[in-house]
Amino acid sequence: MSTTAIFVRKLVVLKMKRLVLTLTWMLWLSLCGRCMSQVQPRLPPGQQVPCFFIFGDSLVDNGNNNGILTLARANYRPYGIDFPGGATGRFTNGRTYVDALAQLLGFPTYIPPHSRARGLELLRGANYASGAAGIRDETGSNLGAHTSMNDQVANFGNTVQQLRRFFRGDNDSLSSYLSKCLFFSGMGSNDYLNNYFMPDFYSTSSDFTVKAFASALLQDYSRQLSQLYSLGARKVIVTAVGQIGCIPYQLARFHGNSTRCNEKINNAILLFNSGLKKMVQNFNGGQLPGAKFVFLDFYQSSSDLSSNGASFGFDVIDKGCCGVGKNNGQITCLPMQQPCENREKYLFWDAFHPTELANILLAKASYSSQSYTYPINIQQLATQ
Repeated sequence: MSTTAIFVRKLVVLKMKRLVLTLTWMLWLSLCGRCMSQVQPRLPPGQQVPCFFIFGDSLVDNGNNNGILTLARANYRPYGIDFPGGATGRFTNGRTYVDALAQLLGFPTYIPPHSRARGLELLRGANYASGAAGIRDETGSNLGAHTSMNDQVANFGNTVQQLRRFFRGDNDSLSSYLSKCLFFSGMGSNDYLNNYFMPDFYSTSSDFTVKAFASALLQDYSRQLSQLYSLGARKVIVTAVGQIGCIPYQLARFHGNSTRCNEKINNAILLFNSGLKKMVQNFNGGQLPGAKFVFLDFYQSSSDLSSNGASFGFDVIDKGCCGVGKNNGQITCLPMQQPCENREKYLFWDAFHPTELANILLAKASYSSQSYTYPINIQQLATQ
């Protein structure tokens, strides 16, 4: 069977799975009639939460940027070279972190992008993430259009309005349903990468000290996460910003005498991450009654993968598998460019993003252990 035929066959199977799941929901509703307000739908076997809602940037975007005018898009080969659906708009060679996490949570299919999610499909969640997005609205505008965190929260508000119709306007039943769902929010990377440390395009580095900028970000982020809470979010994973001073994009530009990475950027990020962990503690300490937040330390995980790459099977930790120039990080992966063949040996897929294997390793570690999660792991959060 040809490669094209295999690809088409996989794509058909994936679409059929989504169709079967949607038809199952429709059948359940037709049998239930008006009882949606009294009875919660049963979960498919092995699925631990009824729905999964995702907010973030290109680390978890799965196609929301495909139809907008932006340089921050990945709906072309070789992106998705190892993904069953091909180049869907995911900024890696295969699965993202949330794809791998959804599988661990027992979802039979991947969570759909908000741009394509319709009707009953929203009952199992949606992905609102957008490449180049940040906590601040102007972040990432150097790359073109995107959906900022403020806009992503607004989009979820619209989703809640749609879901209310399925629950016949019964707000208590809808709130109960959403309280069992899992929410993921990974924001902040672009506020540094495509804002504060881009002085030729943004004025924030002259308007704020590093400490003041972190405080401003945290204030905005606290408001946004509180809005999600007011819309029904109760089980929330919040990620720290990763060690972006060590990504191929920065390594290609940094010329330090004593350090490999750009520690100026890393130290700025640590200020934000420290404040974010305290925010999670405050949310869990009664500031948001009934909420359970988990802090996911992407900074420590990316540091461990880089420092101990060989133990995880990575031979190359400082270059992208696909890209142009020094460290394959000066220009990110170009359309139809030939990537490296041994992708499982690379920590980074391109100038900015990890490979599928790195995403899977982090998903497994954060799901079942507390290596990078606080105060509990994600499996515990899902089952509480």
